[in-house]
Amino acid sequence: MPQKSTTMKIWTKSRKRTLVSALGFLLSIFAILCAMFWERIFDSIMAKEMVLRPNSQVFQKWKNPPLSLNLDIYLFNWTNPADFRNLTTKPILEQCGPYRFVEKPDKVDIRWHPENSSLTYRRKSFFYFDVNGSNGSLSDEIITVNPVALSAAGKGKQWDPVRRKMVDVGLNLYQQKMSVKRTVDELLFTGYSDDMLDMARAMPLFGKDVEVPFDRFGWFYTRNGSADLTGVFNVYTGQQDIKKLGQMFSWNYKRHLGFFESYCGFANGSAGEFQPPNLTPKSIVKLFTPDMCRTIPLDYKETQIVEGIKGYKYAGGQRSVDNGSLYPENKCFCGGNCVLSGVMNISSCRFGSPVFMSYPHFYQADDFYLNQVEGLQPQADKHEFYMVLEPKTGISLEVAARFQVNMLVEPIRGISLYENIPRIFFPMIWFEQKVRITPDLAKNLKTLPYVLLGGQIIAGFLFLIGLILLCWYPIKYVWSTHKIQEIKVYPAENGKAINSKQSELKILETEKKTPDSSPLLEKNSQLKPAITPKSPKRDTDANDVSHK
Repeated sequence: MPQKSTTMKIWTKSRKRTLVSALGFLLSIFAILCAMFWERIFDSIMAKEMVLRPNSQVFQKWKNPPLSLNLDIYLFNWTNPADFRNLTTKPILEQCGPYRFVEKPDKVDIRWHPENSSLTYRRKSFFYFDVNGSNGSLSDEIITVNPVALSAAGKGKQWDPVRRKMVDVGLNLYQQKMSVKRTVDELLFTGYSDDMLDMARAMPLFGKDVEVPFDRFGWFYTRNGSADLTGVFNVYTGQQDIKKLGQMFSWNYKRHLGFFESYCGFANGSAGEFQPPNLTPKSIVKLFTPDMCRTIPLDYKETQIVEGIKGYKYAGGQRSVDNGSLYPENKCFCGGNCVLSGVMNISSCRFGSPVFMSYPHFYQADDFYLNQVEGLQPQADKHEFYMVLEPKTGISLEVAARFQVNMLVEPIRGISLYENIPRIFFPMIWFEQKVRITPDLAKNLKTLPYVLLGGQIIAGFLFLIGLILLCWYPIKYVWSTHKIQEIKVYPAENGKAINSKQSELKILETEKKTPDSSPLLEKNSQLKPAITPKSPKRDTDANDVSHK
């Protein structure tokens, strides 16, 4: 029976060791896997939350952005139009504005396409003039290049001499001049009528070569409250691949738009609301702009802190406005008229009008453009196009979208209004839309790094516990062995060395002789016990008593 009890005790102790070691091993492996794959798990959860799906929170914020959007517009007032034909005098420009408009954007005509995880939609915005945020009124008068006459002459330049002469006759008949004087309201959203426009729409003498889509001219005419001007977008929802979230699939139902040759003509990049996640300083952010019918690349510039959140700043540099002179891969953006780096030819996108886009005040452009006029002063803090993105999610922390519209004024043979004039890329207008994440929205983003760090800390803590459990009994065994080793060698006694066996026996003998080391017991142990001998007389007396 004692033998069986001992066996059970040994088996129970062995099983306990095995269970503790196994638990420690499994916990350590689990912690290692968590540390290795926690970021992927986090990305997977985040991806599911970011996917565009009907009635989701992300969808509602995408459809109606919660941020306040302001559109600041600056116009260039031409102060010396009478001296334009004087080749020794440069046009002198005076910047007017900003004229601020509050934008209320929306997305309409939304259709879902589960077959390729995309959706189509149109943009519809309402603009309200902000008197307090503006430096000027809508009644301010601006002198600028005549855009209607210049567009007609630019189109006539491509025709044969006979049709070109008809354009010249029309310009003279309707007394078109090099410059026009209009109010800010007319130049922007309300627009103004022009006899050349009315004639071109009423008498389509040139057939399909002349496309006049509007009855009035205004830089933002028909944009207010209309969903037709910016076209039909088709973007990925991110259901199949979160990296494609918000990326363009097609525009106006076309993948290759036809405005530029080769790969330059494809609709790609972001539609503006979403950027790819997991960005790095080597990433290139691409932004599709329907007003230019092309994609603009933005390169990493620096790391910034916005509302306490680390973000990567991607800005438009020389590469984004080059026409092949600095970056050969951009040559297909020339549009048949390769000019120096700094302006983008979008004439094919603007119905053949000689329109060239640039950054405000020819920022990042060749000095050739800046030297053609007076009154411009390019500055990075005022004229740079940039986006600050949270690298993990691609969410925009701060955006400053800035572009300038220029028109090419040049001599055109056969059109008297444009003979004997200098060739100038004339600044007309520039606009800025700047938005920054609010502190309330930033609070949610601030927790993301802590969630990632917290997962790593928990994994490390679990690994430490698992390691302790795994090594508990081995360490205990080593420690016990170490204590035994400490008593194996003792100093010589009477000139003779004492081995461990003798030492152990001696210790046992000592314990038997001295069960307690108390001084009191030690003192009493030295006293001999008193033994009282039996008295024979007492024994006899006792017997006598018993007989009686």
